[in-house]
Amino acid sequence: MKHFMTATAALALSAGMAAAEYKLTILHTNDFHARFEPISKYDGPCSAEDNGEGKCFGGSGRLVTAIADARAKTNNAILVDGGDQFQGTLFYTYYKGKLAAEMMNKMGYDAMTVGNHEFDDGPEVLAGFMSAVDFPVLMSNADVSAEPLLADTLAKSTVIERGGEKLGLIGLTPEDTDELASPGDNITFSDPVAAVQGEVDKLTAEGVNKIIVLSHSGYGVDQRVAAETTGVDVIVGGHSNTLLSNTNDRASGPYPTMVGNTAIVQAYAYGKFLGALDVTFDDAGNITAATGEPMVLDAAVTEDAGTVARIAEAAKPLEEIRSKVVTSIEEPLGGDRAVCRAQECSMGTLIADAMLARVADQGIQVAIQNGGGIRASIDAGEVTMGEVLTVLPFQNTLSTFQVTGEVLVAALENGVSQVEEGAGRFPQVAGMTFAFDASADAGSRVSDVMVGGAPIEMDKVYGVVSNNYVRNGGDGYAMFKTAQNAYDFGPDLADVTAEYLADNAPYKPFTDGRITVK
Repeated sequence: MKHFMTATAALALSAGMAAAEYKLTILHTNDFHARFEPISKYDGPCSAEDNGEGKCFGGSGRLVTAIADARAKTNNAILVDGGDQFQGTLFYTYYKGKLAAEMMNKMGYDAMTVGNHEFDDGPEVLAGFMSAVDFPVLMSNADVSAEPLLADTLAKSTVIERGGEKLGLIGLTPEDTDELASPGDNITFSDPVAAVQGEVDKLTAEGVNKIIVLSHSGYGVDQRVAAETTGVDVIVGGHSNTLLSNTNDRASGPYPTMVGNTAIVQAYAYGKFLGALDVTFDDAGNITAATGEPMVLDAAVTEDAGTVARIAEAAKPLEEIRSKVVTSIEEPLGGDRAVCRAQECSMGTLIADAMLARVADQGIQVAIQNGGGIRASIDAGEVTMGEVLTVLPFQNTLSTFQVTGEVLVAALENGVSQVEEGAGRFPQVAGMTFAFDASADAGSRVSDVMVGGAPIEMDKVYGVVSNNYVRNGGDGYAMFKTAQNAYDFGPDLADVTAEYLADNAPYKPFTDGRITVK
């Protein structure tokens, strides 16, 4: 009888265990882009005065507070990042990855994926960052075995333990990172679906049934990965700077976006939001509930005083550069990502005009600036060098070269080929006009190309100015790599833009219809 009762108790216990729920809060950021200081509503610099008046968002001080508060509300949380900590302000220009590593360690991140901007200064700076952080940095869809700086340190996936359960984390970066950044010749990138499935299968074989992908691939690719793989529970996204929300009317989709049984989240960019997803798993590792909402880091979130003091200390060497007043403007200069990657924007018009004006006396007729190189807007009032450098942080130099009209048209076709995805290759131009139809097939969208007011001639050679990144094939502009008489070592694009603003004071932002959307 005693034996029978013991067996019954054991059965009851095992049944209870089978029904046990595992609850996890996933706190997440993405596309922080060195915004250690608070930002304005335009995602650019925010003055101390405006911050004091409650008009600013984000900054590392608020992020520290928000993470601590969110952790206090749960007994089981992880903190992860969807990539692109690097590049975007003078802090990155001056410190490279060192300040990002310090702040992420302070906040207690558990893992991050490699964003394309983590390769902006080659594998060396990424390797230095990885050696400084206390957490794994992941990338599954690339072969780094031939790159000695990363071969033994950059893993495809990892397993961490939290709340007595194993969590499998997989990294993902854009397949076209070789076009978007400077990873060097030793790294090859591959299809995200196959890469993720390979790591899922490996983790599953190790007995891990809760799998989270940290993806710097964009909202569209994340939905494809969710649909075409099995075993992925959550995708924490980045790259497309997508706001997912159930309450914000500017959101691109719900938070989370469910594709099958996979929950997809993303929290815009620049530290303006802290994502917080509450997930419940059953004993088999299946999601039974996934709810949450990104938290806006506005004036209601108190800045952590110690962090603010540390950032202020780090900012001291930058102050002389950034405080120089370039000019003043009466209206905002629009550098909004959604506009500059889809149509003519006033910031793109300014930059392209500035480029062309600088080299017009060298027989250059046309300027092309990639929309993805425009990183912020500037509000009305005094314009400082710091603001210009926030818009143009990459230290790109002016490049001049010659190509035929046929190549120019091919370049414009590349520029509008991914407009529906918000790709950074969209061309802001000067010295030319064109029209495009986004509903047509990519490669046959451009029409009505005029240079200097005359129809473009396909076999005529034109002088072009762009930036060294685009001239060397960045953002898909491979047709420029073999251009004639290429010179990539002109002045810094930010300096050129600042000097043009000063020379044309008072500058009035404008667009003039040089790009027609059909």
